[in-house]
Amino acid sequence: QVQLVESGGGLVQPGGSLRVSCAASGSIRIIVLMAWYRQAPGKERELVASITSNGNINSEDSMKERFTISRDNAKNTVYLQMNSLKPEDTAVYYCNAILSERGCATFRTYWGQGTQVTVSS
Repeated sequence: QVQLVESGGGLVQPGGSLRVSCAASGSIRIIVLMAWYRQAPGKERELVASITSNGNINSEDSMKERFTISRDNAKNTVYLQMNSLKPEDTAVYYCNAILSERGCATFRTYWGQGTQVTVSS
């Protein structure tokens, strides 16, 4: 069974930085894409950034100057470095992966449980 486990969330002051991580584990054949989404209270979940297995990145325009996604394929781990954080960045950050399990030809989407990021003084 595949699991995505996020870590690194917490409380940070405005203007501060935080890095969240997400590790995929289990019977994984290949991960074609990993991504970060976020959901603020009362709002819909939105894409922050995604990265493919060969390093192609797609980032939301409103966040690309402050947030950087990266990936360690050997560790099946994706990172999100967040700088110059603002109170409006407060949200639950979710990891997402599109992958195929060993012995399977099809691809499925998996989600992590989410990690809370709170930006407040």
